[in-house]
Amino acid sequence: MTDLAAGGGAGAPDMARARRNVIVLVLAQAFLGAQMSMIFVVGAQVGLMLSPNPCFATLPLSMVILGSALSARPLAGFMQKNGRRAGFLLAVYTGGVGAAIAYFAIANASFAMFMLGSFLTGVYMSAQGFYRFAATDTAPADYAPRAISWVMAGGLASAIIGLVLVRSTADLTSVPFMATYLTIAGMNLLGGLLFFGLDIPIPKPETDAEGGAMRGRATRELLRTPVIAVAMICGMVSYALMNLVMTSAPLAVVGCGFTGGDAANIVSAHVLAMFAPSFITGHLIARFGAPIIVGLGLFILAMAGAVALSGVELHQFYLTLILLGVGWNFGYIGATAMLARAHSEAERGRVQGINDFVVFSGVFLASLSSGGLMNCAGAGSPEAGWSAVNLAMLPFLILAGGALIWMAMRPRARA
Repeated sequence: MTDLAAGGGAGAPDMARARRNVIVLVLAQAFLGAQMSMIFVVGAQVGLMLSPNPCFATLPLSMVILGSALSARPLAGFMQKNGRRAGFLLAVYTGGVGAAIAYFAIANASFAMFMLGSFLTGVYMSAQGFYRFAATDTAPADYAPRAISWVMAGGLASAIIGLVLVRSTADLTSVPFMATYLTIAGMNLLGGLLFFGLDIPIPKPETDAEGGAMRGRATRELLRTPVIAVAMICGMVSYALMNLVMTSAPLAVVGCGFTGGDAANIVSAHVLAMFAPSFITGHLIARFGAPIIVGLGLFILAMAGAVALSGVELHQFYLTLILLGVGWNFGYIGATAMLARAHSEAERGRVQGINDFVVFSGVFLASLSSGGLMNCAGAGSPEAGWSAVNLAMLPFLILAGGALIWMAMRPRARA
């Protein structure tokens, strides 16, 4: 089977090209990725401001995730045919249009229009998810985990940039957050220029011995491959649980008597924790193997839930969200590394598209549930709602952990 990390054109991978592409993708993650931390800091607050019902406060964030889930497979197919640069440009400018629509929605107090803008923002979010795969397209196999980690580490800068921009723009207009979304639209307009520095060849169809085009294994066969199936499950659970808790966190913090500034600081600490470990995650995967790191990530996510259930003091919110970020990093990057070596170049577009559809469908359901659990569980009590959100993690952690154990036991069962 052809390793994805060895894909991206004929001949041996070029390290100079691989490093150049990683630099471009790190910059894109840092600058363009800042909009996601901005949106997740203010999106629920805008939703609460515009929504006719507080139970729908997080629905716009769910629309971001839905847009990402629905665009993942078409975007992956588009990039398979037209290249990464074309796909990233299409997505970033669609995201810019979405931010502009959100700006006008806030100005006109239109919840429906705000959801439309949020949905289009999800197309950019989908493309950002493919940065990690693009980093491996021209990379040697032994460099691929580090390439993924470096690109994800760009999120550390995005967290700082996002926090600064939120604080600088939130109250610039008479209606809060209008300037925030206008800034996001401008970031997409300018940030697209980064992709002209990307040097990833359009994949050439693989051929068989007779010169015919190879499509790779059937989709059903791919999904029955244990490593692919488990990687998708663990990636989906890691991302969905992170989103479930993070989406409700600002509402829980404010609902428990703290300030909006406290909520922003806690979410920013969470985003830093999501990406800071990326400097070492690739090395840990290379040393211990991706499944071990994924399992560690799931354990840390469970610890985050335990801390959240222990109380609602400010330090407990901080610790919960920091653990949540670290657990996501290990679980998600580890699952990505597992998937990246499990398919051929001919299968790349389908596998990556299906994976991100599965991942973001799970994240969509989590974010959709988050607002209802937070605002409508426990007779509307913020403390009860926060507990309900964190208790909901348990069955999914059992699912992912069980899948990892099943995969680990299969070789022994065959022996």
